[in-house]
Amino acid sequence: MHPKALLDSCSELIKQVLKFDHPADMVVSRYFRELRLGPRERATLAETVYGVLRKKNLYTYLAQHGSGPVERRLAILGFAAERDYLLSALSDQEKDWLARCDQVKPSDLMELHRHNLPQWLVEPLKAQLGDDFWPLVESLNAPAGLDLRVNTLKDKRAEVQKELAKEAIKTVATPYSPWGLRLADKPQLARLDAFTRGAIEVQDEGSQLLALLLDAKRGEMVVDFCAGAGGKTLAIGASMRNTGRLYAFDTSGHRLDALKPRLARSGLSNVHPVAIAHERDDRIKRLAGKIDRVLVDAPCSGLGTLRRNPDLKWRQSPKAIQELTAKQTAILQSAARLLKPGGRLVYATCSVLRDENEAIAEAFSAANKEFNVLETAPLLSQLGVEHAEKLGSGPYLRLWPYRHETDGFFAAVWQKAQ
Repeated sequence: MHPKALLDSCSELIKQVLKFDHPADMVVSRYFRELRLGPRERATLAETVYGVLRKKNLYTYLAQHGSGPVERRLAILGFAAERDYLLSALSDQEKDWLARCDQVKPSDLMELHRHNLPQWLVEPLKAQLGDDFWPLVESLNAPAGLDLRVNTLKDKRAEVQKELAKEAIKTVATPYSPWGLRLADKPQLARLDAFTRGAIEVQDEGSQLLALLLDAKRGEMVVDFCAGAGGKTLAIGASMRNTGRLYAFDTSGHRLDALKPRLARSGLSNVHPVAIAHERDDRIKRLAGKIDRVLVDAPCSGLGTLRRNPDLKWRQSPKAIQELTAKQTAILQSAARLLKPGGRLVYATCSVLRDENEAIAEAFSAANKEFNVLETAPLLSQLGVEHAEKLGSGPYLRLWPYRHETDGFFAAVWQKAQ
């Protein structure tokens, strides 16, 4: 594609994404379906859009000093291709403006233009993190890597690593999860035999650790309460060695439909997807007191995934967080009723906010004295996780992009009294 045409496409896609009517990945996917684009053009478009979302405060500020449509100026600033390629699409006036933008020093910018966060989010994160606020910001404004989970029901991690190496795909073992491989690049995985036969799934290392914390055993009755597309469900099913019964509950039949092809590849037959109306659905009530382990990967703000979904910081609000915490409290309370005496409950989010994490866990513990908090670090150590002590925050699991190279995750674990 000619540079001018590609820059025009970037401008149009940015215009659509910045309406924030829909998640950015949905808008990008829809745009790609409407145009015939090669893989390089798709990569440039997507990376440009996500670059603009990550640094929207800064780029909007710099764009004020240029001329022409603002979306075009944003596209120029975030353009994810070689500089000479970009310059060939610009007018002399635009080249001069871009050169002036390049001369702006980060130290001369206001905080607003350095952290690139909505102001409502800044104060709670600063209060929570102190000096670690800026390392977190830097990590959230960088693209995420790509982690794989090896399906241990079918293959061993070392063997899959060798297989990928033969395909010129470099990986390293994830430092914490015993199931994970971290890729240096982002290859087309769908063409690989390892993918089509279900030996690998894309899954962040932090997400793998949440499934590991549940420690589901052979022959048990287990529930993934908010299963979504089933990434953790598949990991749990494999850890159960395809025995017992694993219910995958979700209120979205569409999300559960996305689990079906993954489930077929996985080789699992112990997983039972169930669409429910809400957390008090009769199908849940019938299982009360019968379940050995429950994972509640609760609906949350997703602010721990900003490396992958930078639009979330602009689409969330304090009101939305308040509504989410009420939903999280209700879901956790309903899920807890499923457990038999001695059963394990795991509450998790991919949020970095205390209101969605420690505050929910502390309130649940105070209201449910029959549930005893278990410290996550010793549990993970017992499961063979090296350096598990680095993953804890008090009794809870706390993962941060700048510390652990994972998305931001939280987990609390309880055992119901006998």
